[in-house]
Amino acid sequence: MPDPAHPGADGAIEEHDVDTLNRTHASPSDGTRTDWTREEIAALFDLPFDELMWQAQGVHRAHHAAGQVQLCTLLSIKTGGCPEDCGYCSQSVHADSGVKATKLMDVRAVLQRAAEARDAGSQRFCMGAAWRNPKDRDMDAIVAMIEGVRAMGMETCMTLGMLTPEQAERLSQAGLDYYNHNIDTAPERYGEVITTRSFDERLDTLAHVRDAGINVCCGGIVGMGETRADRVGFVHALATLPRHPESVPVNALVPVRGTVLGDLLADTPLAKIDDIEFVRTVAVARITMPRSMVRLSAGRESMSEATQALCFMAGANSIFTGDKLLTAGNRGDRADASLFAKLGLQPMVAEEPMRVCEAAA
Repeated sequence: MPDPAHPGADGAIEEHDVDTLNRTHASPSDGTRTDWTREEIAALFDLPFDELMWQAQGVHRAHHAAGQVQLCTLLSIKTGGCPEDCGYCSQSVHADSGVKATKLMDVRAVLQRAAEARDAGSQRFCMGAAWRNPKDRDMDAIVAMIEGVRAMGMETCMTLGMLTPEQAERLSQAGLDYYNHNIDTAPERYGEVITTRSFDERLDTLAHVRDAGINVCCGGIVGMGETRADRVGFVHALATLPRHPESVPVNALVPVRGTVLGDLLADTPLAKIDDIEFVRTVAVARITMPRSMVRLSAGRESMSEATQALCFMAGANSIFTGDKLLTAGNRGDRADASLFAKLGLQPMVAEEPMRVCEAAA
């Protein structure tokens, strides 16, 4: 694995005026930039920490309600048995993680879990299936899940693997609000993490989702032994998409024994990303993608409350609740309620209602 050095820029660090950058290079559609250079993103990472946090919080307040965090719930509707070889994933058939493959959950069982999540305060319900891609025979059940969750007044998100244009269109017709398909890491490092699906194939699915008029949820994982330059490349790949993802989940790797990365990084300094470096990644994501929801996703169970507080200051405005995320542990509702009380945070109350973006022209 590469050494996770944090190289600084040559010479003095330039402090960017992000508002000026956004005005100078704004796209005509929504006023946000999609032409960030790697050099600019690297310079943001290299800023003194207090300056980076100040800029990120300013960008956040310009586009989002301060002190409000959207609560989401993630349910594995089909666990294990995935043919992909993602090095981080315990659900891959290539992993010796002990995760047993299951069939697709019954629609009624999924809706029951959604109702429980809603009653516990979640505004958003995400459903994930460990597939390379959904089969057409599964689409009726998937559609019923989407329609049932939306009928409860919750925002819906699905992550099912790769999609055909026809499948994306059907999900759109069912009213799906978001489709999650992460790029995982920087394009140049992607082949070190997964070999059974190309980076371009991921972009193809994102294009199908966008063309169908579904909001895009796309982020990735840090703490996989990458360098800061890799994290720059990761943010750059997202921030230069033709249209920014409406939702950007930022995961910290949860190393699982039996997975390639879990075994490789176990008991090494690389097994956990430096807390400040994780916060910097969140802040740079917020600055470069100002209108996106930046979601603290996997890895919160091992984060201190202070680290999470800094992430919220850096512009994160969504978390996943409950004691489990797919197959990984999570903090649990009591711990989150305690943290919110300490920080004076409030759950977002439908301030950003369910919406489906316009299909690409």
